[in-house]
Amino acid sequence: MLGEYRITGRRASEIAASVERGVGAGELLPGQLLPPMRELATALGVNPNTVAAAYRTLRERGVIETAGRRGSRVRARPASTARGSLRVDAPPGVRQISDGNPDVALLPPLQDAFAAAARRYAERPVLYGDAPVNPRLAGIARAGLEADGVPDGPVAVTSGSLDAIERVLNAHLRPGDAVAVEDPGWGSLLDLVAALGLRPVPVALDEDGPRPGEVQRALDGGARAVVVTGRAQNPTGAVVTQERARELRGVLARHPQVLTIEDDHGYAIVDQPLHPLAGVTDHWVVVRSTAKAYGPDLRLAVLTGDGITVDRVLGRQQLGPGWVSGLLQQAVVELWTSKAVDPAAVARAYAERRDALLRALAERGVGAQGRSGMNVWVPVVDETGTVARLLHAGWAVAPGARFRISSPPGVRLTVSSLKGEDIERLADAVAAAAGPVPARAYG
Repeated sequence: MLGEYRITGRRASEIAASVERGVGAGELLPGQLLPPMRELATALGVNPNTVAAAYRTLRERGVIETAGRRGSRVRARPASTARGSLRVDAPPGVRQISDGNPDVALLPPLQDAFAAAARRYAERPVLYGDAPVNPRLAGIARAGLEADGVPDGPVAVTSGSLDAIERVLNAHLRPGDAVAVEDPGWGSLLDLVAALGLRPVPVALDEDGPRPGEVQRALDGGARAVVVTGRAQNPTGAVVTQERARELRGVLARHPQVLTIEDDHGYAIVDQPLHPLAGVTDHWVVVRSTAKAYGPDLRLAVLTGDGITVDRVLGRQQLGPGWVSGLLQQAVVELWTSKAVDPAAVARAYAERRDALLRALAERGVGAQGRSGMNVWVPVVDETGTVARLLHAGWAVAPGARFRISSPPGVRLTVSSLKGEDIERLADAVAAAAGPVPARAYG
């Protein structure tokens, strides 16, 4: 089962370290099956509970994964190897369109907001024991969520979307639990699921969002949580339509115990309406980040959800960082109330670049997708070769491996920095690098 490699150790920590050494040295290969716990315990002369504890540690570290009676295996890619490391560095003279960053020119200036926040802070600084959420921030966020049809619920503030999702997953799930995730989907989320020792279950999607049948399959198979991006899906730009939301709500209604997480990171940069799934299952959250519209360095997201989930998030947060800076929260209040960002104008700017690129690619026989947000997904036959040829042609694009589990290959193009004159040149380069590729389903 393990070839020549021998797992050693008497304590759980020693056994876990032995497996990690084997993985690190390449002697335990990705996907390799580990011995059953009782078998290994007998071989090492230890209690089976000791091996169980070692395997639990390895799952939590993202080194192995367990699939019930199918046993424990070395992960296909250790969780410590972030998908973000599968990036293409742009050497001098090469345009970087792989990073997923917003257009800096569309971000608002922050000095006035922080100056106003500092003046308010001088009048009443945030101290230990104060409420962790700025009341004005919560009120504005709640009003916006209600306008989009999100059910009433308490509000928490976290350090970005990923921080929010991690806290929510930790509030309900344990290592080994399965999570239904979009495929292709946000690479950082896929990394997070692995790092928490959770098992990702890929859900194929089309331009209208996750396919209901795929979600049904994942939930029937035991997934305890599902993560959905309502609009500006990364990397495909998919948007959950009203009809698709109705179908997904019907699926979720048959699994009320499932945790539903909706990531609305596209808030304030897209003109597509949100069709929330919130409130169908017993435990749910909707997360909104300031990163894309106001700047990634703000590191702030608001979330609302059912009372139990939000209470657990706030309770655990108090035992760690305590709260997100009150000064930062007040600065976001100033940005929101001053209307520093015109969502319609921002959405229009990204849509014009995105749609122009899609048209130019279609004219060259290259099918691509991107209904919202700042990214375009191009299915390809040879992902590695396409990335390399585009780099040689002067364009650094994101390899689809950063976003895929089992879906077909592709590359992601971020349109944020593109100007009118760039579109035709990029489309020519993509057509030459990828060849004619018809549009097809993502997964």
